[in-house]
Amino acid sequence: MNFEEKKASFAQKYPALKDILNFLSFVGAVVLGTFILNSFVFRSYNVVGGSMENTLHSGERVIVNRFAVTMSHFLGQEYVPNRGDIIIFANGGNTGTKSCEAQAGIADQYIVKRVIAFPGERVTVEDGVLTVYNDQHPEGFHPDDDTRKSDTDGPKSYTSGSVNMIVPEGELFVSGDNREGSNSLDSRSGLGTIPFCRIIGPATIRIWPLNKIRTF
Repeated sequence: MNFEEKKASFAQKYPALKDILNFLSFVGAVVLGTFILNSFVFRSYNVVGGSMENTLHSGERVIVNRFAVTMSHFLGQEYVPNRGDIIIFANGGNTGTKSCEAQAGIADQYIVKRVIAFPGERVTVEDGVLTVYNDQHPEGFHPDDDTRKSDTDGPKSYTSGSVNMIVPEGELFVSGDNREGSNSLDSRSGLGTIPFCRIIGPATIRIWPLNKIRTF
């Protein structure tokens, strides 16, 4: 009796066991596929809180593009988002640590904010206006001008606080869109600037609620 005959004989003798093994193989493939997609292609996150209003509201759900980060790391490069992108990143807490991992045991392990400035750029907040200075714009420019689509989509017009800082190497200055008062903990305050290595990816599409599906 050859191997194929033995295999057929086993399947005929134990059909229930064959079905169980097939089912377990299917479940294993689904779990592995989900892990790969979630780790390297895309993830979904629920928005909690109002720091990104009016663009995003609490309870909404977004898809994050992990593939862009995966490809950059595959090429041995740091992933660098575009100015104005809405990104999800790991929360390192407000302990001053610049590690690349999310701080364990904290409620808001992942945070959503908008990219404002890059390493070497100067950021100021004065009289409610956020301004970025760099070599291309030595007189300064307002990044919100390119990301505010309307009064109900994009950063709100007033930015609270007083800021005058240079963004450190390897880090980003990020902010929520709802910057009045203490509505957004971000790079203006206790959150500080964010290392590139903490970025999970850019938000690319809002999938919930269904009547508000849109891309970013």
